[in-house]
Amino acid sequence: MTIPLVVGVDGSEASLEAVDWAAGEAARHGVPLHLLHAAAPDDEGTEVIRAASERAGNAAPGVRLTSEVRHGDAAAALVGTAHDAFALVLGSRGLGDLTGLLLGSVGLAVAARADCPVVVVRGAAEHRGSRFGSVVVGVEDGEGSRTAVDFAFREAHVRRCRLVAVHAWTVPVGSPLPPGLSGFALQALQRPPAQVLAEALHDPAERYQGVPVTSEAVEGSARRALLRAAAGADLLVVGARRRQGHIGLQLGLVNHAVLHHAPCPIAVVPRT
Repeated sequence: MTIPLVVGVDGSEASLEAVDWAAGEAARHGVPLHLLHAAAPDDEGTEVIRAASERAGNAAPGVRLTSEVRHGDAAAALVGTAHDAFALVLGSRGLGDLTGLLLGSVGLAVAARADCPVVVVRGAAEHRGSRFGSVVVGVEDGEGSRTAVDFAFREAHVRRCRLVAVHAWTVPVGSPLPPGLSGFALQALQRPPAQVLAEALHDPAERYQGVPVTSEAVEGSARRALLRAAAGADLLVVGARRRQGHIGLQLGLVNHAVLHHAPCPIAVVPRT
């Protein structure tokens, strides 16, 4: 049986926008869509599920749709589905979130704990509606970005759009620069950014040969580089690091920054 794309719904407008996005995503990938509502003990949740089901049916009539109401903690309910989910999709804000939070507490908890990709649907209609024809992925040195890059290539493939791979780097604090040697030149003496990008993209590019790819090596803040690239993207993809000896994921500073400030939907992909 094909595992479903799961979307959390709570009746908020943000969660209904997430349903719209998830319905389109399920249609692109040919997977079922499962609506999950975590309700209070005295709430049957039928009206929330009804409205979300109607929204999903209008957005993608051909997608197989199921729904479920669980009573209890919303983050725990969503994380509990992650083992058998294609991905988890959430709105950027929920009914219970405080006004001052940029990303809802449930969304942040799920992104940190789920062991499948988590997509937080952010941004204006043009970003949510795949109008830019671009998927952006953050690339780190080493094997850490492999699953995120694979996910991003697959997304660009099903969307028939281009992939922009961004690798940001800085000279380590305290590294003395010889006279006349720039930061870029020092980095090139160690491990050139172009090599980092080429190695990360080589294998998935062979599998998805129809995807046009642009590589960007940026000297400076990864947070700024990714947010700048995401301004013209339909989806931003980043990796999440496993914590040693703990269940779940450790969201670093870059993850937190893009989850709170990305101008488009953002996918947090667990590293394997």
